Amino acid sequence: MPTYTGISSEAFRHPLDRQAEQALRSLPGFDLIARQFVKFVYERPQLVYLMGNSIQVGPRQYSSIYQIFRECVRDLDISPEPTLFVSQAPLVNAYALGQELPYMVLNTALLDLLNEAEIRTVIAHELGHLKCGHTILIQMAMWAISTASYIGERTFGLGNIVSSGLIYAFYEWQRKAELSADRASLLVSDDLDSVMHCMMKLAGGSTRYANECSLEEFIRQSESYQNLDQDNLSQVYKFILYNNLSQGVFLTHPFTVERLTYLQEWSNSEEYRQIRQGNYQRSGAATGAVDVTAQTPSDEVGNLRQQIEELQREIERLKKLE
Repeated sequence: MPTYTGISSEAFRHPLDRQAEQALRSLPGFDLIARQFVKFVYERPQLVYLMGNSIQVGPRQYSSIYQIFRECVRDLDISPEPTLFVSQAPLVNAYALGQELPYMVLNTALLDLLNEAEIRTVIAHELGHLKCGHTILIQMAMWAISTASYIGERTFGLGNIVSSGLIYAFYEWQRKAELSADRASLLVSDDLDSVMHCMMKLAGGSTRYANECSLEEFIRQSESYQNLDQDNLSQVYKFILYNNLSQGVFLTHPFTVERLTYLQEWSNSEEYRQIRQGNYQRSGAATGAVDVTAQTPSDEVGNLRQQIEELQREIERLKKLE
């Protein structure tokens, strides 16, 4: 497996991830969320919970998983090494959180469904989130959304977050951040088919009927899905599925077939080839840290912000017609 010594997250970070984060930071309310999050939210309680209710992975606990994990940490040049847990859960899922005390969780259902090559791609994906500094923004989003729905206008001035478009922007960024983490999976696994097989299983894989699933057919399904964009009505449906404002339901990940398309395109790019050859941006002293202070938006960010605001106005207009 390739090792990318000293690699910076900017070497593989998806431009849509970068743009969506900058747009999020530029919106009214982000500074308030950042200040309140830093003041009231801490990482240690969740880490204590995992220590008490999960299995901490190490040389003598899930040793083969730990070996894969250590190799992925090495390959993406991540320091310090996060803490890895396996949690008993029927949902096929994995996640990484924390900044000062980074950690990763693999659910048992995921370990039962995937083979070792596919588990490697999932671990690399979650480490990609840590490498890119995504986790503090993910935690901010989780806290802001739950706080806004619970306290409304009574405290912290969060009552109008949804109407201002900030919650929409948090979810939009989360979906784009997944594209960067998918790239980390490909870099570490060095095998596009393994990553795509993993995505297919996450979309609807079955241990019992695995021999009846075809990656070629799943790729054709992805191509058919992309063709739906030629129909304007289908584009509207896609937006509504991602952002069901009437029920307050937002998707945190792009549809799997979309992720497949993005990754295939990048695997054929000159940028990917250069990274594989060792020609990539190296990390600075502050790599992996995410500043929660606001940044000055560029023209591109301003355009994305305007699009968000226009979408919000259209949503408000449709609500009035109900």
